[in-house]
Amino acid sequence: MKKRSLLMGTILCCALLAGCGGAAKTATTAAPAETTAAETTAVETTAAETTAAETAAAGTTAAETTAEEPAAEEDEENYDTGDASLDDPLNQDEIGEKELLVVSFGTSYNDSRRLTIGAIEKDLQEAFPDYSVRRAFTSQIIIDHIKKRDGVAIDNVTEALNRAADNGVKTLLVVPTHLMNGLEYNDLVDEIAEFSDAFEKVAVSKPLLTRDEDFDAVAEAITKATKEYDDGKTAICFMGHGTEADSNAVYTQMQDVLAGKDFENYYVGTVEAEPSLDDVLKALEAREGEKYEKAVLEPLMVVAGDHANNDMAGDEEDSWKSAFEAAGYETTCLVQGLGENADIRAMYVQHARAAEAELQ
Repeated sequence: MKKRSLLMGTILCCALLAGCGGAAKTATTAAPAETTAAETTAVETTAAETTAAETAAAGTTAAETTAEEPAAEEDEENYDTGDASLDDPLNQDEIGEKELLVVSFGTSYNDSRRLTIGAIEKDLQEAFPDYSVRRAFTSQIIIDHIKKRDGVAIDNVTEALNRAADNGVKTLLVVPTHLMNGLEYNDLVDEIAEFSDAFEKVAVSKPLLTRDEDFDAVAEAITKATKEYDDGKTAICFMGHGTEADSNAVYTQMQDVLAGKDFENYYVGTVEAEPSLDDVLKALEAREGEKYEKAVLEPLMVVAGDHANNDMAGDEEDSWKSAFEAAGYETTCLVQGLGENADIRAMYVQHARAAEAELQ
Protein backbone atom coordinates (compact mmCIF):
# COMPACT_ATOMS: atom_id res chain seq x y z
CA MET A 1 0.00 0.00 0.00
CA LYS A 2 1.27 3.46 -0.83
CA LYS A 3 1.91 5.72 2.16
CA ARG A 4 -0.69 8.30 2.90
CA SER A 5 0.41 11.89 3.21
CA LEU A 6 -2.54 13.80 4.61
CA LEU A 7 -1.95 14.79 8.22
CA MET A 8 -5.07 14.68 10.41
CA GLY A 9 -4.12 16.65 13.46
CA THR A 10 -7.40 16.01 15.18
CA ILE A 11 -6.80 12.29 14.98
CA LEU A 12 -3.23 12.27 16.16
CA CYS A 13 -4.06 14.13 19.38
CA CYS A 14 -1.43 15.65 21.58
CA ALA A 15 0.61 12.45 21.51
CA LEU A 16 1.80 13.36 18.04
CA LEU A 17 2.10 17.05 18.76
CA ALA A 18 4.55 16.35 21.57
CA GLY A 19 6.84 14.33 19.34
CA CYS A 20 6.89 16.39 16.16
CA GLY A 21 9.82 18.64 15.66
CA GLY A 22 12.77 18.51 13.41
CA ALA A 23 13.84 14.97 13.02
CA ALA A 24 15.17 13.39 9.91
CA LYS A 25 12.78 11.16 8.03
CA THR A 26 11.85 7.55 8.82
CA ALA A 27 14.07 5.62 11.07
CA THR A 28 12.56 2.35 9.90
CA THR A 29 14.75 1.91 6.88
CA ALA A 30 17.82 3.64 8.22
CA ALA A 31 20.97 1.98 9.40
CA PRO A 32 20.90 2.52 13.19
CA ALA A 33 23.62 3.82 15.35
CA GLU A 34 24.09 0.71 17.36
CA THR A 35 25.91 -2.39 16.48
CA THR A 36 28.91 -4.28 17.68
CA ALA A 37 30.43 -7.69 17.87
CA ALA A 38 27.21 -9.57 18.25
CA GLU A 39 24.35 -7.41 17.24
CA THR A 40 22.92 -4.83 19.09
CA THR A 41 18.99 -2.15 24.16
CA ALA A 42 20.35 0.15 22.62
CA VAL A 43 22.92 0.92 20.32
CA GLU A 44 26.50 0.09 20.57
CA THR A 45 29.48 0.86 18.57
CA THR A 46 32.61 -1.19 17.96
CA ALA A 47 34.46 -2.27 14.84
CA ALA A 48 31.43 -4.21 13.69
CA GLU A 49 29.02 -1.35 14.14
CA THR A 50 27.86 1.56 12.10
CA THR A 51 29.94 4.72 12.22
CA ALA A 52 28.79 8.09 13.43
CA ALA A 53 28.68 9.29 9.85
CA GLU A 54 26.46 6.39 8.85
CA THR A 55 24.19 7.14 11.75
CA ALA A 56 23.83 10.76 10.75
CA ALA A 57 23.11 9.79 7.17
CA ALA A 58 20.47 7.38 8.37
CA GLY A 59 18.77 10.11 10.35
CA THR A 60 18.60 8.21 13.62
CA THR A 61 20.36 8.37 16.92
CA ALA A 62 20.12 4.88 18.26
CA ALA A 63 21.56 6.17 21.44
CA GLU A 64 18.03 7.02 22.41
CA THR A 65 16.52 3.59 22.25
CA THR A 66 18.48 1.05 24.19
CA ALA A 67 18.79 -1.44 21.46
CA GLU A 68 21.63 -2.71 19.41
CA GLU A 69 22.71 -3.99 16.11
CA PRO A 70 24.02 -7.06 14.44
CA ALA A 71 27.61 -8.12 14.40
CA ALA A 72 29.92 -8.94 11.57
CA GLU A 73 28.95 -12.16 9.84
CA GLU A 74 32.29 -13.80 10.60
CA ASP A 75 31.54 -13.40 14.32
CA GLU A 76 28.03 -14.85 14.26
CA GLU A 77 29.01 -18.39 15.25
CA ASN A 78 30.78 -17.07 18.33
CA TYR A 79 27.56 -15.84 19.91
CA ASP A 80 24.67 -17.85 21.29
CA THR A 81 21.81 -15.42 21.71
CA GLY A 82 19.10 -17.99 22.39
CA ASP A 83 16.31 -19.76 20.54
CA ALA A 84 14.48 -17.42 18.16
CA SER A 85 11.54 -19.83 17.93
CA LEU A 86 10.56 -19.03 21.52
CA ASP A 87 9.82 -15.42 20.57
CA ASP A 88 6.63 -14.33 18.80
CA PRO A 89 7.34 -11.71 16.09
CA LEU A 90 3.68 -10.59 16.24
CA ASN A 91 3.40 -10.06 12.49
CA GLN A 92 0.08 -11.83 12.02
CA ASP A 93 -2.85 -10.51 9.99
CA GLU A 94 -6.51 -10.73 11.12
CA ILE A 95 -5.89 -7.83 13.46
CA GLY A 96 -9.40 -6.49 13.86
CA GLU A 97 -10.44 -2.86 14.21
CA LYS A 98 -8.20 -1.96 17.17
CA GLU A 99 -4.44 -2.44 17.16
CA LEU A 100 -1.74 -1.68 19.71
CA LEU A 101 1.56 -1.44 17.85
CA VAL A 102 4.67 -1.78 20.04
CA VAL A 103 7.63 -0.11 18.34
CA SER A 104 11.19 -0.85 19.47
CA PHE A 105 14.61 -0.22 18.05
CA GLY A 106 15.13 -3.96 18.24
CA THR A 107 17.78 -6.48 19.19
CA SER A 108 19.06 -9.66 17.59
CA TYR A 109 19.76 -11.20 21.00
CA ASN A 110 16.89 -13.68 20.93
CA ASP A 111 16.60 -14.40 24.64
CA SER A 112 16.80 -10.75 25.61
CA ARG A 113 14.25 -9.83 22.93
CA ARG A 114 11.79 -12.33 24.39
CA LEU A 115 12.46 -11.38 28.03
CA THR A 116 12.27 -7.62 27.46
CA ILE A 117 10.39 -6.48 24.37
CA GLY A 118 8.31 -9.66 24.37
CA ALA A 119 7.46 -9.22 28.05
CA ILE A 120 6.40 -5.60 27.49
CA GLU A 121 4.16 -6.71 24.61
CA LYS A 122 2.56 -9.43 26.75
CA ASP A 123 1.83 -7.02 29.60
CA LEU A 124 0.28 -4.58 27.15
CA GLN A 125 -1.89 -7.32 25.66
CA GLU A 126 -3.16 -8.21 29.14
CA ALA A 127 -3.87 -4.56 29.89
CA PHE A 128 -5.60 -3.95 26.55
CA PRO A 129 -7.59 -7.12 25.77
CA ASP A 130 -9.71 -5.31 23.17
CA TYR A 131 -6.64 -4.58 21.05
CA SER A 132 -4.51 -6.86 18.90
CA VAL A 133 -0.87 -6.30 19.86
CA ARG A 134 1.63 -6.21 17.00
CA ARG A 135 5.38 -5.52 16.79
CA ALA A 136 7.61 -3.25 14.71
CA PHE A 137 11.35 -2.53 14.86
CA THR A 138 12.94 0.68 13.61
CA SER A 139 16.32 -0.91 12.83
CA GLN A 140 16.28 -2.46 9.37
CA ILE A 141 19.78 -3.81 9.98
CA ILE A 142 18.55 -5.84 12.94
CA ILE A 143 15.46 -6.97 11.05
CA ASP A 144 17.58 -8.20 8.14
CA HIS A 145 20.08 -9.87 10.48
CA ILE A 146 17.37 -11.84 12.30
CA LYS A 147 15.73 -12.82 9.01
CA LYS A 148 19.01 -14.11 7.54
CA ARG A 149 20.24 -15.87 10.66
CA ASP A 150 17.00 -17.24 12.14
CA GLY A 151 14.47 -17.07 9.30
CA VAL A 152 12.20 -14.89 11.44
CA ALA A 153 10.41 -11.94 9.80
CA ILE A 154 9.82 -8.83 11.92
CA ASP A 155 7.98 -5.84 10.46
CA ASN A 156 9.60 -2.44 10.18
CA VAL A 157 7.35 0.51 10.95
CA THR A 158 6.26 1.04 7.34
CA GLU A 159 5.37 -2.64 6.95
CA ALA A 160 3.49 -2.66 10.24
CA LEU A 161 1.48 0.45 9.34
CA ASN A 162 0.65 -0.97 5.91
CA ARG A 163 -0.37 -4.25 7.55
CA ALA A 164 -2.67 -2.37 9.92
CA ALA A 165 -4.26 -0.38 7.08
CA ASP A 166 -4.68 -3.45 4.89
CA ASN A 167 -6.38 -5.28 7.77
CA GLY A 168 -8.94 -2.53 8.24
CA VAL A 169 -7.68 -1.23 11.57
CA LYS A 170 -9.69 1.83 12.64
CA THR A 171 -8.06 2.65 15.99
CA LEU A 172 -4.27 2.55 16.19
CA LEU A 173 -2.49 2.96 19.52
CA VAL A 174 1.30 3.09 19.12
CA VAL A 175 3.51 2.35 22.14
CA PRO A 176 7.23 3.03 21.59
CA THR A 177 9.67 1.40 24.00
CA HIS A 178 12.10 4.30 23.57
CA LEU A 179 13.92 5.47 26.68
CA MET A 180 13.79 9.17 25.83
CA ASN A 181 12.10 11.73 23.63
CA GLY A 182 14.87 12.16 21.08
CA LEU A 183 15.56 12.00 17.37
CA GLU A 184 14.40 8.45 16.78
CA TYR A 185 11.15 8.99 18.65
CA ASN A 186 10.50 12.09 16.57
CA ASP A 187 11.22 10.15 13.38
CA LEU A 188 8.63 7.58 14.43
CA VAL A 189 6.01 10.20 15.13
CA ASP A 190 6.66 11.81 11.75
CA GLU A 191 6.21 8.54 9.90
CA ILE A 192 2.99 7.71 11.72
CA ALA A 193 1.70 11.14 10.76
CA GLU A 194 2.08 10.20 7.10
CA PHE A 195 -0.39 7.35 7.68
CA SER A 196 -2.87 9.41 9.68
CA ASP A 197 -5.61 9.27 7.06
CA ALA A 198 -5.42 5.46 6.97
CA PHE A 199 -7.09 5.19 10.38
CA GLU A 200 -9.98 6.84 12.18
CA LYS A 201 -8.04 7.34 15.41
CA VAL A 202 -4.30 7.36 16.12
CA ALA A 203 -2.37 8.05 19.30
CA VAL A 204 1.28 7.59 20.29
CA SER A 205 2.38 7.13 23.89
CA LYS A 206 5.34 8.96 25.40
CA PRO A 207 8.85 7.49 25.94
CA LEU A 208 9.76 5.92 29.26
CA LEU A 209 11.55 9.02 30.62
CA THR A 210 9.31 11.96 29.77
CA ARG A 211 7.94 13.61 32.91
CA ASP A 212 9.57 14.21 36.28
CA GLU A 213 7.30 11.52 37.67
CA ASP A 214 8.80 9.06 35.19
CA PHE A 215 12.31 9.67 36.49
CA ASP A 216 11.06 9.15 40.04
CA ALA A 217 9.35 5.90 39.06
CA VAL A 218 12.36 4.53 37.17
CA ALA A 219 14.66 5.44 40.06
CA GLU A 220 12.40 3.58 42.47
CA ALA A 221 12.18 0.57 40.13
CA ILE A 222 15.91 0.12 39.54
CA THR A 223 16.89 0.69 43.17
CA LYS A 224 14.22 -1.70 44.38
CA ALA A 225 15.53 -4.38 42.01
CA THR A 226 19.12 -3.95 43.20
CA LYS A 227 18.65 -3.13 46.88
CA GLU A 228 20.37 -6.38 47.95
CA TYR A 229 23.66 -4.93 46.67
CA ASP A 230 23.30 -1.57 48.41
CA ASP A 231 25.45 -2.38 51.45
CA GLY A 232 27.50 0.81 51.61
CA LYS A 233 30.58 -0.95 50.25
CA THR A 234 29.26 -1.47 46.74
CA ALA A 235 28.81 1.04 43.94
CA ILE A 236 25.81 0.20 41.76
CA CYS A 237 26.46 1.59 38.30
CA PHE A 238 24.01 1.80 35.40
CA MET A 239 25.28 2.03 31.84
CA GLY A 240 23.19 3.94 29.30
CA HIS A 241 24.06 4.44 25.67
CA GLY A 242 24.39 8.19 25.38
CA THR A 243 23.79 10.54 22.47
CA GLU A 244 25.11 13.82 21.14
CA ALA A 245 21.54 15.12 21.03
CA ASP A 246 20.07 17.30 23.77
CA SER A 247 18.10 14.31 25.00
CA ASN A 248 21.35 12.99 26.53
CA ALA A 249 20.43 15.18 29.52
CA VAL A 250 18.19 12.35 30.78
CA TYR A 251 21.25 10.56 32.18
CA THR A 252 22.35 13.52 34.27
CA GLN A 253 18.77 14.03 35.40
CA MET A 254 18.52 10.38 36.45
CA GLN A 255 21.73 10.76 38.46
CA ASP A 256 20.32 13.86 40.14
CA VAL A 257 17.07 12.09 40.96
CA LEU A 258 18.91 9.15 42.51
CA ALA A 259 21.04 11.49 44.61
CA GLY A 260 17.98 13.48 45.63
CA LYS A 261 16.36 10.30 46.93
CA ASP A 262 19.48 9.52 48.98
CA PHE A 263 20.53 6.62 46.79
CA GLU A 264 24.10 7.77 47.22
CA ASN A 265 25.66 4.50 46.08
CA TYR A 266 24.06 4.62 42.63
CA TYR A 267 25.79 6.01 39.56
CA VAL A 268 24.78 6.57 35.93
CA GLY A 269 27.14 6.63 32.96
CA THR A 270 27.01 6.14 29.19
CA VAL A 271 28.93 4.31 26.47
CA GLU A 272 28.96 7.06 23.85
CA ALA A 273 28.50 10.36 25.66
CA GLU A 274 28.57 11.90 29.14
CA PRO A 275 28.76 10.94 31.90
CA SER A 276 31.47 8.64 30.54
CA LEU A 277 33.03 5.54 32.07
CA ASP A 278 35.90 7.71 33.28
CA ASP A 279 33.43 10.13 34.85
CA VAL A 280 31.81 7.29 36.78
CA LEU A 281 35.14 5.91 38.00
CA LYS A 282 36.21 9.37 39.13
CA ALA A 283 32.94 9.82 41.00
CA LEU A 284 33.53 6.55 42.84
CA GLU A 285 37.06 7.56 43.77
CA ALA A 286 35.86 10.96 44.98
CA ARG A 287 33.55 9.42 47.53
CA GLU A 288 34.19 10.77 50.98
CA GLY A 289 34.94 8.38 53.78
CA GLU A 290 35.14 4.62 53.26
CA LYS A 291 36.07 3.64 49.73
CA TYR A 292 34.03 1.19 47.68
CA GLU A 293 35.23 -2.39 47.56
CA LYS A 294 32.78 -3.76 45.01
CA ALA A 295 30.85 -2.63 41.94
CA VAL A 296 27.66 -3.91 40.33
CA LEU A 297 27.11 -3.06 36.67
CA GLU A 298 23.75 -3.09 34.90
CA PRO A 299 22.51 -1.60 31.60
CA LEU A 300 20.13 1.35 31.66
CA MET A 301 18.63 0.06 28.43
CA VAL A 302 15.39 -1.71 27.57
CA VAL A 303 17.21 -4.76 26.18
CA ALA A 304 20.45 -6.49 27.15
CA GLY A 305 22.10 -6.78 23.78
CA ASP A 306 25.59 -6.10 22.52
CA HIS A 307 26.24 -3.10 24.76
CA ALA A 308 25.35 -5.08 27.86
CA ASN A 309 27.14 -8.26 26.83
CA ASN A 310 30.28 -6.70 25.38
CA ASP A 311 30.74 -3.01 26.21
CA MET A 312 29.63 -3.61 29.79
CA ALA A 313 30.25 -7.26 30.71
CA GLY A 314 32.79 -8.29 28.07
CA ASP A 315 36.33 -9.39 28.79
CA GLU A 316 37.88 -6.92 26.36
CA GLU A 317 40.31 -4.44 27.83
CA ASP A 318 38.04 -1.45 27.16
CA SER A 319 34.85 -2.92 28.64
CA TRP A 320 33.31 -1.48 31.79
CA LYS A 321 33.92 -4.74 33.63
CA SER A 322 37.62 -4.73 32.76
CA ALA A 323 37.96 -1.07 33.69
CA PHE A 324 36.30 -1.54 37.08
CA GLU A 325 38.39 -4.62 37.83
CA ALA A 326 41.56 -2.76 36.82
CA ALA A 327 40.56 -0.03 39.28
CA GLY A 328 40.47 -2.63 42.05
CA TYR A 329 36.75 -3.28 42.41
CA GLU A 330 35.28 -6.75 42.80
CA THR A 331 32.82 -6.53 39.92
CA THR A 332 29.47 -8.20 39.27
CA CYS A 333 27.61 -7.74 35.97
CA LEU A 334 23.82 -8.00 35.82
CA VAL A 335 23.17 -8.58 32.13
CA GLN A 336 19.47 -7.79 32.03
CA GLY A 337 17.47 -5.11 30.28
CA LEU A 338 14.98 -2.75 31.87
CA GLY A 339 12.23 -4.66 30.08
CA GLU A 340 12.77 -7.54 32.51
CA ASN A 341 11.68 -5.30 35.38
CA ALA A 342 7.94 -5.64 36.04
CA ASP A 343 7.74 -2.11 37.47
CA ILE A 344 9.28 -0.68 34.31
CA ARG A 345 6.83 -2.65 32.16
CA ALA A 346 3.99 -1.25 34.25
CA MET A 347 5.17 2.24 33.29
CA TYR A 348 4.77 1.42 29.59
CA VAL A 349 1.24 0.28 30.35
CA GLN A 350 0.55 3.56 32.17
CA HIS A 351 1.88 5.60 29.26
CA ALA A 352 -0.26 3.57 26.86
CA ARG A 353 -3.37 4.25 28.96
CA ALA A 354 -2.63 7.97 28.92
CA ALA A 355 -2.32 7.90 25.13
CA GLU A 356 -5.52 5.90 24.78
CA ALA A 357 -7.34 8.52 26.86
CA GLU A 358 -6.47 11.06 24.15
CA LEU A 359 -8.40 8.96 21.64
CA GLN A 360 -11.58 9.81 23.50
